[in-house]
Amino acid sequence: MPLYGQVDGEPVESLHRALSPYLFGAGRLRNPRVVVREAANPLNGLPRLRIGSKPIDGGHYIFTAEQRDSLLKEEPEAAKFLRPYVGSREFLSDTTRWILALHSATVSELKLLPRVRERIEAVRAYRLASCSAPTKALAETPTQYHVNVVPSSPFLAVPETSSERREYVPIAWMQPPAVPSNSIRITSHATKPLLAILSSAMHMSWLRHIGGRLKSDYRYSIGLVYNTFPLPVGGLSSLSRLAPLADAVLAARAAHSDEALGDLYDPVLMPVNLRRAHQRLDRIVDRLYRRSGFGSDRERAEYLLALYEEKVLPLRAKK
Repeated sequence: MPLYGQVDGEPVESLHRALSPYLFGAGRLRNPRVVVREAANPLNGLPRLRIGSKPIDGGHYIFTAEQRDSLLKEEPEAAKFLRPYVGSREFLSDTTRWILALHSATVSELKLLPRVRERIEAVRAYRLASCSAPTKALAETPTQYHVNVVPSSPFLAVPETSSERREYVPIAWMQPPAVPSNSIRITSHATKPLLAILSSAMHMSWLRHIGGRLKSDYRYSIGLVYNTFPLPVGGLSSLSRLAPLADAVLAARAAHSDEALGDLYDPVLMPVNLRRAHQRLDRIVDRLYRRSGFGSDRERAEYLLALYEEKVLPLRAKK
């Protein structure tokens, strides 16, 4: 069958006795029709990943930098409730929006902020006008979001969407007071080995072949990609040696701290030191899975799908 390394590239022919549903060789599979299913919890022992905050506010709690400045001119006391609001776009382009986070605001504080109270009332009215019963119910608590994720400690952030041109999805730590939006996936229980394995070519192969797409961009699904990603034999304990490699990637980025994260991972513009740090990480991660490593991205995908099948067969047999 012909395979394409790029959407607009030339085909490369390969021969197989059987194909998986993902259109690569099924020679390693017991069942050539095995399909990866969404999992509610990590099958791999990794810490849980979740979506960021989802306000359902009609935009009344969200501000551009100019809108924030305008509000603070009228009500400077509102500053303590305004936090950087980071979605996939802001995360990758190093731009900033702001959001009112009123979760801990007291009645006495809000009484002194008439412009903020106007926003609260606007959110309440927006929710009441919805045709959705659950959204209407949220009108009873207008200072709360639909999904409330306001981290108080550093957290690892993964953008929901990323350009298919990138060889790696940029993943990074973020700090409070930033509030991640629901277009960011986060965990507050991350380690450097976790950042390393998620930043590797092995994980990218799983995302590229198993994950969904938004147009042609990668779409990072918690249930389909993260929760099902097969770890090497040895599981979490096998990843401990990756911490220095994560440090090397982070140090390479820090050498270009004036550049947006998305630009650093442009396949044409990617700095040499960052590319080399990733290539070294890839070699080590590949050999955690197989001593001989892998000759192509398709080989990685075939190997990972076979590991997934080995993992889920006992689980499905229990049902």
